[in-house]
Amino acid sequence: MTASRQRILSGAKPTADSLHLGNYIGAVRNWVSMQTEYDAVFFIPDLHAVTVDFDPGDLARRTRTVAAQYIAAGIDPEKCIFFVQSHVPEHAELAWALNCITGYGEAARMTQFKDKTQKGGTDAATLGLFAYPTLMAADILLYQTDLVPVGEDQRQHLELTRNLAQRFNTRFGEAFTVPDAKILKESAKIYDLQNPTAKMSKTGESASGSIQLLEDPKIAAKRIKSAVTDDGTVVRFDLEAKPGVSNLLTIYATLTGKTVTELENAYAGKMYGHLKVDLADVMVDFLTPLRDRTNELLADPAELDRLLADGARRAREIASVTLSSVYDKMGFLPLQGGR
Repeated sequence: MTASRQRILSGAKPTADSLHLGNYIGAVRNWVSMQTEYDAVFFIPDLHAVTVDFDPGDLARRTRTVAAQYIAAGIDPEKCIFFVQSHVPEHAELAWALNCITGYGEAARMTQFKDKTQKGGTDAATLGLFAYPTLMAADILLYQTDLVPVGEDQRQHLELTRNLAQRFNTRFGEAFTVPDAKILKESAKIYDLQNPTAKMSKTGESASGSIQLLEDPKIAAKRIKSAVTDDGTVVRFDLEAKPGVSNLLTIYATLTGKTVTELENAYAGKMYGHLKVDLADVMVDFLTPLRDRTNELLADPAELDRLLADGARRAREIASVTLSSVYDKMGFLPLQGGR
């Protein structure tokens, strides 16, 4: 990688059997473009995935599946560092060091912990969930990260990361780059096909409301054709009056590179059915090669694991230097012969 470029880091938890279309448009596409603009570090944060209830068999399978989908979608392990979090033990080791300079009150103020414990209460929460933000800080600080792509829900965690980096540097000596937020250009928001006022998600009210990247493209085409629209006939982008049609136009524009205005003009005088049929074809053309490549990677787990192991090796080359510096500054007795 080129030393003069800024380093950027991002991750995606392996919590579903397949990424959905909203994941691709909101995150994966950004990763693909970032790997050519930055020194990019991308990872699958499986340690974060076990902070809530999980099934071990699902975790291992989903970790491979998510990794395969990202590579199939354009993540190039030769252009970036791409790895699984638990393959780099420095993440957990640095997290413990950061836990020990994080105030209880600081951690307790994290809004995501409050949100996730609203239903079950804090007694049902784990220490891992409570300490989630310090592990996230370790993820970022290990790689001397310059920029972190964040949405509104992660701003507070990044601010804690910055505070911990500055606190450590002041108390023990310079060890960390203090990262800045990378505010992404407004990503297209993709909504549920059956409830176009709600974001597309893996936990939507109806399975037919989302498009899974690994499902049969013919099923995805049927979901596009049965998407909720409205009683009108004019194909026009209007989020308030025509949320369903607007959602279809956004998906169409994103997958083809056409503008919404171009699509509105192309479908002037045509019915919603014409839009749906054409978009269904676009969806099949998009999903088919991505699904085929993902399945090809999953059919050769040894090669996929080799790619991830190579990514972990490259990640550790950076992470181990950072952790050694941290341990030295904190006064830990060095291990003779090295770690």
